[in-house]
Formats: sequence, structure tokens, C-alpha cells
Amino acid sequence: MGMTQIQLLVVDDDLLVLNTLALGLRQMGYSVKEAESAEEAILVCTESSPDMTLLDINMPGQSGLELAQWMAERGIPFLFLTAYDNPEFVHMAQKVGALGYLVKPLDVSRIIPALKISLARSRDLAELRDHEAKLVSALQNSREISTAVGILMEREDMSAEQSFALLRDRARGQRRKVREVAREIAKK
Repeated sequence: MGMTQIQLLVVDDDLLVLNTLALGLRQMGYSVKEAESAEEAILVCTESSPDMTLLDINMPGQSGLELAQWMAERGIPFLFLTAYDNPEFVHMAQKVGALGYLVKPLDVSRIIPALKISLARSRDLAELRDHEAKLVSALQNSREISTAVGILMEREDMSAEQSFALLRDRARGQRRKVREVAREIAKK
């Protein structure tokens, strides 16, 4: 993935930090959107989901932690930017699912490695979530088919192999998926 394709969102109520960081990241080749508040960040995210958000913890109105929870629920990855490096903030950042924690003042060239690692980690997590969803779906399909095979074994006094073959043949004959036919048999 080229850097020009990577969309970043920087959220900070301090305009100097916001503008300096956004400019520096653009100079490094990233596409950057800016938001001065959590509410503005939510609007930006509803239009297009960023690949990574750099997010200030302390902001007036909705806090960065509340925004982080909103983002975590929607699978939008984020790093925290903060002037505070105390253990309590670090623990809270970890709890809400931050991929990193950067302490201000920030030197753009020095945050790039953390940003790259966070982007890679975010992609890994997205792949794991996708893989998990596919596994859950496969297990559900397998359970429905196994149930139907068991019902056919009892009803037709057949082996598991014969029952599955019957199920598969019925599905082919009706030009339907085995799972759909299995679901019907299990409902009867």
C-alpha cells in the first residue's frame, strides 16, 4: 500500500499542534484530514473511514477517550496524542484499544515508525476479524448440515455418508445450496 493511499485523521483542539502535525504528515506523503473536536471527527469518519486516527485525549466537549470508544466500536484504528505520559492515561488508552500512545511535543519524523507499525497492526487485526467471521460462518453452516445429516440418518436408516450424499443430491436437483436444504430438513 503506497503512502498516498493511506488516509489519516488528526484530531486535536490545539490548532498549532493540529496544523503542524497535519502539514508534517502531508510532507511525508500521507493524505490527512483534520478535526478540532470529537464531534467534527465523527462527521469526517461518517463520510470516509480513515486508515488511522491520531487523537488527542484531552479536548473540550466529548473527550478523546469517548471518541476512541466510538471509533473502536466501528473498527476505526487510532493512536493517542497527549501531553500526559502518566501510567493511568496509558492504561486507559490500552483499555479502549489504542494501537499506540504518542507524547507531545511531537516531531513528525520521529512518529513515522510508530505510525507505520500501528498501520500494519491495524491491517493484521482487520484480517483476523475477517478470518474469525468466516470461521463462525463455516461453523454455523457445518452445524446445520450435520444436524440435517443426523436427521436423515435416523429417518432413512442410512449411514452418515449416504445421508450427506442424499442431502447433496437433493440440493443439486433443486439447484440450491446444501446449507439451504439442510436448514429446511432441520426445521421439519
